[in-house]
Amino acid sequence: MIQLSVLRRFCTVVNGVALAAVVGVLAGCGSTPKDPESQWSAERLYAEAKEEAATGNYDRAGKLYERLEGRASGTALAQQAQIERAYMLYKSNDKAQALSVLERFIKLHPTSAALDYALYLQGLVNFNDNLGLLGSLARQDLAERDQQAARDSYQSFKQLVDQFPQSLYADDARVRMNYIVNSLAAYEVHVARYYYRRGAYVAAANRAQSVVTEFQQSPSAQEALSIMTQSYDKLGLTELRDDADRVLQKNFPAGANGDTSGGAKKPWWQLW
Repeated sequence: MIQLSVLRRFCTVVNGVALAAVVGVLAGCGSTPKDPESQWSAERLYAEAKEEAATGNYDRAGKLYERLEGRASGTALAQQAQIERAYMLYKSNDKAQALSVLERFIKLHPTSAALDYALYLQGLVNFNDNLGLLGSLARQDLAERDQQAARDSYQSFKQLVDQFPQSLYADDARVRMNYIVNSLAAYEVHVARYYYRRGAYVAAANRAQSVVTEFQQSPSAQEALSIMTQSYDKLGLTELRDDADRVLQKNFPAGANGDTSGGAKKPWWQLW
């Protein structure tokens, strides 16, 4: 009886060990990481993201930066990951998401050392959206597009220049601001010309006047004055016509553009 009891206890122990072994194997299978990146350190995530970006794999790099941002939350590395992710989204042509990330960065980190770059990149995203490659290839006049992106871009560059006049990005921002101003002025003239051709002379004169008032130094000011002069003439407002013509002749003595016929001409921004 004693031997039988010992045997039973032995069997129970053996069965228990076997069961534990099976459970251990199953647990080991269940704990095998399906996503090896979850085991990476923040430093490795950053290094891998930089490598992916260097090879042009912007989508992959952006996802790694996003994961790094969460992993290193509250640190300078997280801020770096956030702004580099925005750049990856920009390079991947995901404008809306890039702007969303940048807006969040600017709101959450108003004292960040990278704020000037964030503002510059925000302006650049909108600038390139307005002045994209496809439009250039199609020879589309930039002044004929919706200018909201250009206005948003200008505000970002202006904030950069005002807050960080010595920034590495300030000089380029100033050049782009000047370009945007000329584009906005050309857009207003385009609209004024549209109204004039359709006989809406009051609207044409008002739109042209906004160019003379807001964009006096732009190349479009001459045509704006010409449209004003012709619109007032059509309306029989001789005093206003003469005033506009006097300003036109004084500032552009070589003569007014005067072309509201819609004849094909090279856009002011096109250099080829």
